Amino acid sequence: MNQSLRESAIQQNQSLMDFILQQVKRVEAETSIPRTIFAACPNSLSVIKASLRSAKRNNAPIKFAATLNQVDLDRGYTGLTQKEFVKTIRQEARAINLTGPVIVAIDHGGPWLKDIQTKEKWSYEKAMSAVKKSFEAAIEAGYDLIHVDPTIDITLPKGEIINIDVVAERTIELIVHSEKFRRVNNYPPIAYEVGTEEVHGGLADLKVFNRFLDLLKKGLIENKLEDVWPCFVVGKVGTDLHTTTFDPEVAKQLTKIVSAYGSVIKGHYSDGVTNPEDYPLSGMGAANVGPEFTECEYDGLMELCRAEESLFKDGKVPKLSNLKSILWDAVIASQRWKKWVLAGESDSDFYSIPKERQEWLIKTGCRYIWENPEVLAARGKLYRSMELNGIDAEEVLLSKIEKAMDKYFHKFNLVDLNELIEQQELTVVA
Repeated sequence: MNQSLRESAIQQNQSLMDFILQQVKRVEAETSIPRTIFAACPNSLSVIKASLRSAKRNNAPIKFAATLNQVDLDRGYTGLTQKEFVKTIRQEARAINLTGPVIVAIDHGGPWLKDIQTKEKWSYEKAMSAVKKSFEAAIEAGYDLIHVDPTIDITLPKGEIINIDVVAERTIELIVHSEKFRRVNNYPPIAYEVGTEEVHGGLADLKVFNRFLDLLKKGLIENKLEDVWPCFVVGKVGTDLHTTTFDPEVAKQLTKIVSAYGSVIKGHYSDGVTNPEDYPLSGMGAANVGPEFTECEYDGLMELCRAEESLFKDGKVPKLSNLKSILWDAVIASQRWKKWVLAGESDSDFYSIPKERQEWLIKTGCRYIWENPEVLAARGKLYRSMELNGIDAEEVLLSKIEKAMDKYFHKFNLVDLNELIEQQELTVVA
């Protein structure tokens, strides 16, 4: 990971993310080309590898936005703690001699945004304490950014939306805690992201949006953190789990509001968006993509399964891995699919759901069970069968994910951004 940029950022008392966004603005001033940072949700080791390879090929920064469900002190569903996550990224980057900037971040850090906290109905105090410990672990591990998102409150009556004043108060509390921990232990500056794209967070309404920012600004000043301000504010820009159309007009409106504070808008749920080229044109600072890559990983594995079946028929594979059926069984048994059931669908009888929806639920739910022992064993068997027949299974799989990622690097105008930033740095030094 590019150490020179980190050193430049530290010299200016900035986080790596803030520094890169600053350089992007300078490059845009010279080239008249707006750019949007691409953030991948690291829901598997394959996605981590593909992200780094795609970033290297496109000569651009890559940002990892890891939820606490994925990476945390309990190892999440990826099997990684914050420290192990950063170590894995560094090892994989070194393996391909990636020298461009890699930004590591927490995504959706807040009470009850970790599934177990909601499932077990943790108290506010217990959930908030756990979040603070997760933030500390991330700072210790070398994360560059924390998304502070206290917009869920399971203690409220069903249907009641959390008050925006409470969201601001809890956001301030988490930032103050993180900054105190960071400064006492002399860790490098980190960046912050605030807000949520979810309606339950209340930031979809422009009046509420403005009030949140005003309260946040006032609260940070009162806590003597005038020098701390989030580089990203998450905005509801038309996309969600089941919608793929980005709304450039709303994005421009939100961008205008946050630019007065020195921030840029961050988009979530950008998976499979139909008009990604509109992101930079609308002034979007960054966008997260995640479940789309799980679907790509699933599709890549199914391609390999079909190849395995063909080889089996030809007598070139002694026994099938049965990976597809094992994947389906694992996702269904995990009950994670219930999280995404729509109105009118059964959450007790998976096979009563229409087949097209079954496929989607399996695809998006696979990220939760990639590390299950039975899934790993079947995948290993599949890979060995391919290897014995001259097929590089991992290459087939990663290329499927990378193709989807390449689209974002191109549509977000990020190709060769590293080179432009380096030139900018040299100009400043000269």
